[in-house]
This record gives sequence, C-alpha cells and structure tokens, in this order.
Amino acid sequence: MPPAIEAPARCTAFDGHRRLASGPLRDVALAVRRAAEGGAAGPLLVFDDATGRVVDVDTRGTEAEVLARLAPAAPAAGEAGGPDAAAPRGRGRPRLGVVAREVTLLPRHWEWLAAQPGGASVALRKLVEEARRGGADADRRRWARDAAYRFMSAMAGDLPGFEEAARALFADDREGFGARVAAWPEDVRDHALALAFPDGSG
Repeated sequence: MPPAIEAPARCTAFDGHRRLASGPLRDVALAVRRAAEGGAAGPLLVFDDATGRVVDVDTRGTEAEVLARLAPAAPAAGEAGGPDAAAPRGRGRPRLGVVAREVTLLPRHWEWLAAQPGGASVALRKLVEEARRGGADADRRRWARDAAYRFMSAMAGDLPGFEEAARALFADDREGFGARVAAWPEDVRDHALALAFPDGSG
C-alpha cells in the first residue's frame, strides 16, 4: 500500500478549468474519485490552498481505501495521543521544545551574544521573534505570491497573458494582475486571485 500523504488544511480540486470542490482533503479526494468514476473530462488536479502545490491523491479502490491513504492530522502537544500526552510535567521551568542546531557566526557576533542577558540562546530567540513579528506581513505576501504562481503555472501556463500576469503578481499590482487574468476561465481566474491577494490588498 502506498504511504499516507500529509493532509493540507484546505485544498481545491479542478476538473480541467472547472473548480470541482474545495475544503478538507478528505472531502475533496472523495469528490475527485466520484468525478473520475463519472467520466470527468479532466485532468483532475488537487491543489493545497496554502502553498499552491499539487497534492497527489490516489483515488483507486473504495472510498474507505482512498480515505485510509490520507494521513490524519497529527495530535497537538498535550492532546490525546500528542507527544506530551503521557509525560507528567516536572518541577521548574516548562519545556520550550527547543531544538539544538549548529550556528556559525563571527567571533564578534559570539562576543556580543554572550554579553546579552540570558546568554547567546536567549538573545538569538529574541532576535528571531522580533524579526518574525516585524516581517510577518512581508512573509504572508511572499507566501501568497508563491502559492498563486505555483497554481498558475500548473493551470494557466499556456493561457494568454500568463507572463504578464506573473509580472504583475510579483510586482504586487492587484489591479494589473486582475486585468491580465480577466479573460481566463472563470474558476481559474477567481482561484488565482484568491491565492494571490487573499486579503484583497496589493
């Protein structure tokens, strides 16, 4: 049996240029299976809405077999079956789930870190958290652009205006992007817009 795939939180399936279904992967996978059995024109493609990547769904066999090949969501820490579920909490500071990795810096960087309150590890964590907060909006925009471009490349790479739409996408030009995808099939156009500018900005 093929290994279970990691289930995205939300995905969208297309039958050719027609949107077939959106929602949790389990529901979408069954919709794709039924479409395939019903003689869908295809191609049938499933996309992860968060990344724009194609999700490989094996629709062979019964519905139960299709669902069995989809990986269930991993329990969160502290939930039933989660990594901390059976571990009693000891005294002292709570575990932070830190991971040890090698970091290579110049001597002056290590000297500065060592002089910070709490030492190098605490200082590095603070710097990373500050950078994450300060760059959160830019990160979201970049992820949205990347997801839209992956989807567009798979679904609209041969449609008129693709290259111009891609340039407008990476220029954060929502109006220009909308103008260049206006003639695309409706479902492809709307999904590309939703991925590229999820908050309507740009």
